[in-house]
Amino acid sequence: MPIVAITREMGSLGKDVAKGLGEALGVPVVYHEIIEHLADRMRVRKSHVIRLLDGKAGLLERLSADKVSMFVHSSDEIIALAQQGKGAVIRGWGATHLLRDVPHVVCVRVCAPFAVRQRRMMERLVTDDAAQVADEIQRNDEAHTAIMRRHFDIRWTEPEHYDLVLNTERVSIDECVEEVMGLVQSPEFAETEESRQQLEGLALSAHVRAALSKSPETRGIKVAVSAIKGAVTFAGCSKDELLALVEIAAGVPGVRDVVYRSRTLEEARPRLH
Repeated sequence: MPIVAITREMGSLGKDVAKGLGEALGVPVVYHEIIEHLADRMRVRKSHVIRLLDGKAGLLERLSADKVSMFVHSSDEIIALAQQGKGAVIRGWGATHLLRDVPHVVCVRVCAPFAVRQRRMMERLVTDDAAQVADEIQRNDEAHTAIMRRHFDIRWTEPEHYDLVLNTERVSIDECVEEVMGLVQSPEFAETEESRQQLEGLALSAHVRAALSKSPETRGIKVAVSAIKGAVTFAGCSKDELLALVEIAAGVPGVRDVVYRSRTLEEARPRLH
């Protein structure tokens, strides 16, 4: 089933494009469901998560937020959703970057010039306060930019990160949907056994990272995690940290092996069977 990941700017009509795609493909559009799941996993209010994402959180909320945990758990949710095989249009949450390496996932950015977005938001909010709307859009853009830089170390507006970039100043919503559908239905984005294995590896590594973030013994360890066919690789950690990492990973369903790569990429023998 098709998976489309969409990122958009406030006022770009990305929500409308996502809705049109969901209807055309007959699959759900996912966004708010992740907020609810994330709030439950982090044991915070849903409104707290929304304010953090929109850049509206107050000082105390920002200081008390575990941003790493939020990213780890949201990544786990997104990748698990993609792995279900039911198809979905996933809006936001870094899905375009989390799933970028999966061959059958179409990654799309929806954008529009700032002035166009400002006018649309003023019409939507029925206000003539251009300065306030401009400030709201800028704050949202800055929050998105900071999140993408912190977690993916990228400039998310650069077109090379996407399969398709759509400017809704010049392209209608229906035309946007048609363009994305063309990619979804093309042989290049067909789901294969190899692409499913890549997605399974991403899902397993996300499950392991989520488990590590929950444990007091491992949540502070900086380690790169990857997985393929049940074998999890830890890289960048010390051998002293490895024992605790392996102990947690061993309890994650689907983990059959653990491989260690030191900071010099020296490979050790598998530690878990």
